[in-house]
Amino acid sequence: MKSGLLLIPVLAVLSIFCLAPLLEVAVDSLQTEDGIGLGNYLEILTSPFYRQAFANSLSVSLWSSCLGLVIALFGAASLRRLPGRLRDAVVAATNMASNLTGVPLAFAFIILAGTNGALTLLLRQSGLFGNFDLYSRAGLILIYSYFQVPLALLLLYPAFDALDDDWQAAAALLGARVWHYWLKIGLPVLAPAILGTFILLFANAMGAYASAYALTTGNVNLVTVRIASLVAGNIVLDPDLAAALAVLLVALMVLVTTLSQRLLKKSYHAR
Repeated sequence: MKSGLLLIPVLAVLSIFCLAPLLEVAVDSLQTEDGIGLGNYLEILTSPFYRQAFANSLSVSLWSSCLGLVIALFGAASLRRLPGRLRDAVVAATNMASNLTGVPLAFAFIILAGTNGALTLLLRQSGLFGNFDLYSRAGLILIYSYFQVPLALLLLYPAFDALDDDWQAAAALLGARVWHYWLKIGLPVLAPAILGTFILLFANAMGAYASAYALTTGNVNLVTVRIASLVAGNIVLDPDLAAALAVLLVALMVLVTTLSQRLLKKSYHAR
């Protein structure tokens, strides 16, 4: 009973700063010119423009989450083999890199890989510059992957403590190759951490706004950019439609999380 009382402050903060705003947004999303109804949702679902925004957001989020997760997996596995001081230095650098987000991150990439960026000019002089455009969806995936990797590395690194080095040695003695060990032992043990990290990366990418807007000035059609333009745009203002977009974005995240949890349970039963 006493331990339950300790949850009251947490529940109060959760209700005030999460549930109450979400309820307010849900109520606003039902407000239309004709009164309460589903007109905003119908407009979104029947509009190719808003469907494209969701498709672009899903594409950028999935690609950046997968790239960040794969790079972080190799990084976390290698990090466990480093000496203590070097490992601490890498973790500290990763913490610093994870804080470079938003407008400063977009500005840094523009200086480095923009049309007249330092790296772009260097590659152009050496004849190695291709058709990569930083101000496109591919550029967004690159920037998103940059801030996904440090976050994924910090989340996955502790999970590797669940692996015992003796397991790999025992597998090798039984004739298993390295990829057999990771396929049959390592990755199944890390599966909950990998799936949980992927969900966090996906949510992080779906909700990102500042980097995308600063890089493309809203030219790439994303859900977060559309919400911002409907709330504080210069041409069309429709907060109720923005609220409906936000509710659909939350519903999409809930759907992804639910499906991931069901897949994880199935993997447990399959063992």
